[in-house]
Amino acid sequence: MPGLIGKKVGMTSIFSPEGKNLPCTVLEVGPCVVTQVKTEDVDGYNAIQLGWGEAKEKNVSKALQGHVQKASTSVKKKFVEFTDFEGELELGQVLTADLFEEGDYVDVAGTSKGKGFQGVVKRHGFAGVGQATHGQHNRLRAPGSIGAGSDPSRVFKGMRMAGRMGGKRAKVQNLVVLKVDAEKNLLVVKGSVPGAKNSTVIIEK
Repeated sequence: MPGLIGKKVGMTSIFSPEGKNLPCTVLEVGPCVVTQVKTEDVDGYNAIQLGWGEAKEKNVSKALQGHVQKASTSVKKKFVEFTDFEGELELGQVLTADLFEEGDYVDVAGTSKGKGFQGVVKRHGFAGVGQATHGQHNRLRAPGSIGAGSDPSRVFKGMRMAGRMGGKRAKVQNLVVLKVDAEKNLLVVKGSVPGAKNSTVIIEK
């Protein structure tokens, strides 16, 4: 079945029937409109495209406006294509949070929080070079050696060094759906999901 597009509302915690305090994330999912149905005969593969969120017409191209008019809907902010789904879906059909049930396992993908340029200790968990004694000076958080000298005379690709951290696509798998509020299109999943508050996320079943 396809997933849904939504945004991260925030984190909270709820108590389980056993009395355990479970950390969870509240997601606002849908309503998503089927803006395109791709078939193997026409496009070479089966897929559906979902649109979510309202965008101003002045901010999108005429081509995109014409694309959503085929589905008799307004211009959407985000479009996502799902290739794995079961069942028949029609152009213009609206999918909401009732697509999920309590106890379902979902995968949530989003863009992780950007943390700027970081050193190796924060970015990769390095321990630094030695302690503050024995002649060390400003070496507590240094990366140390990055390779040999004359041979190979270069730094190998993939060397863990300082650099930009976060701001990349990340996915958390097998999160349990604890609650579904179909009226408000809210989904409560156990654990944390990538991204900051109000960031766009993709939920797949």
